[in-house]
Amino acid sequence: MVDAAKEPAGPQRQPAVDGRAPDAVEAVPPGADASAEAAAADESGGDESAAGRSERLDRPLPEGVRRRVVGLAADALGGLPAAELPQSLRQYAKFTPARRAKYAATALAAALESEPAFRVRIAERLRLGQPDLVKALESGSVPGAADPMDVAAAAYLVRSAGWSRLVAEAGEQAERAGAEGAAAEAGRLVEKLQAELAEVRAAARVDLDRQRAESEDVRKEADSLRKKVRSLESDTRRAQAETRRVAAELEALKAQTAAERGTGESEARRLRHRISELETAAEQGRRSAREGRSVEDMRLRLLLDTVLQSAQGLQRELALPVSQIRPADLVEAVVPSSASPHDVARRGLAEDDPALLDQLLAIPQVHLVVDGYNVTKTGYPALPLEQQRIRLLGGLAMLAQRTQAEVTCVFDGQDLDVPVIMAPPRGVRVRFSRTGETADELIRRLVRAEPQGRPVVVVSTDREVAEGVRKAGARPVASVLLLNRLARP
Repeated sequence: MVDAAKEPAGPQRQPAVDGRAPDAVEAVPPGADASAEAAAADESGGDESAAGRSERLDRPLPEGVRRRVVGLAADALGGLPAAELPQSLRQYAKFTPARRAKYAATALAAALESEPAFRVRIAERLRLGQPDLVKALESGSVPGAADPMDVAAAAYLVRSAGWSRLVAEAGEQAERAGAEGAAAEAGRLVEKLQAELAEVRAAARVDLDRQRAESEDVRKEADSLRKKVRSLESDTRRAQAETRRVAAELEALKAQTAAERGTGESEARRLRHRISELETAAEQGRRSAREGRSVEDMRLRLLLDTVLQSAQGLQRELALPVSQIRPADLVEAVVPSSASPHDVARRGLAEDDPALLDQLLAIPQVHLVVDGYNVTKTGYPALPLEQQRIRLLGGLAMLAQRTQAEVTCVFDGQDLDVPVIMAPPRGVRVRFSRTGETADELIRRLVRAEPQGRPVVVVSTDREVAEGVRKAGARPVASVLLLNRLARP
């Protein structure tokens, strides 16, 4: 019957959307698969069905009635053959009723309005499910206990006489219920606002009393401050008088100082005259010494010859070897076995080359001092401080084990709220600065504590630390150099 309705044999007009009867009667071609049940339903309707089809709605279908109609169609859609479904609804046939009501609501409503055959099929399913309600509608009597929305939905599908009136009354009833609900909600809102207003007024009274009490406290405090101001003014006057007295004493001291300066200048002139006399006497003494120097020189030469002859005799008697010290041995230079960190890799290696740190740590008895947070915040600043310390100390432990160098790692501890509980790794000395002291100051103290000549290497990017330890004799290197060395296997 659906195919016959969709493909008429001759010219025809589609049924009106508002429910009015079509202007032309549909012609069913011979051999069409028309449903006997639909034909029987059309014949049983008689004059009443014709009267119902001639009715129409004055306004759009109420939303509540529309939802009920769509729900009934969604439930019945799964029981209809696919060939009898409109083309627009076939894609929803395999959906569940809930999904059909959700996703095909618009398509179902349009098909019910524009496809009379499909609406008749849905009405037949409704007749099977609720026969009493459908019979009551067709007989013109509305069950009093039935839900108006269900009655309006059934009347819209069956199109019994007076169905438009039932749909309009259901819509009006829904509007009245909505208006009553809105009025009740407005009443509850008014009561709530009145209660809130009472609370606000009570709070305002409490706040006013509190402000009055605070105003009284402020007034009392202002009186106290005025008394303090008067006392300070009195103290100021006394201080000004004391200042004047001190100024007078200062003037007296200035006069006394001027007098003492004059006395001092006189004494200085006397002393300069005395110095001149002493210089003259010293010159006379030097002349006398020069005159007696010839005799002393002769005695010294005789003593020197005696000492030399005695030394040569002792050398021959004791068979002492000739001295191995030569003038070149006294020239200051770098001896390979005693090279300092400042003499290592001055050329040929970049400052961030890990090989430079290997050469420095190869020096005998070298001491490596590491500025801990300076290195970790250069290499991995995103980690928490505890994880930074663990990662750095783990790398330093392996470095100390490989190089056998003395390693000290210094962390800034002046902002610590509680002591840090940790087990230092083997071969690494861990120190935190004291309260009021930075890690830079602790590093400088560690460098100064080393004896002169011991090779010390300090790892820090801080320019102030580098300059300080360089003056103390240590070799500063950048933090990236240590990070590159630890990253190397």
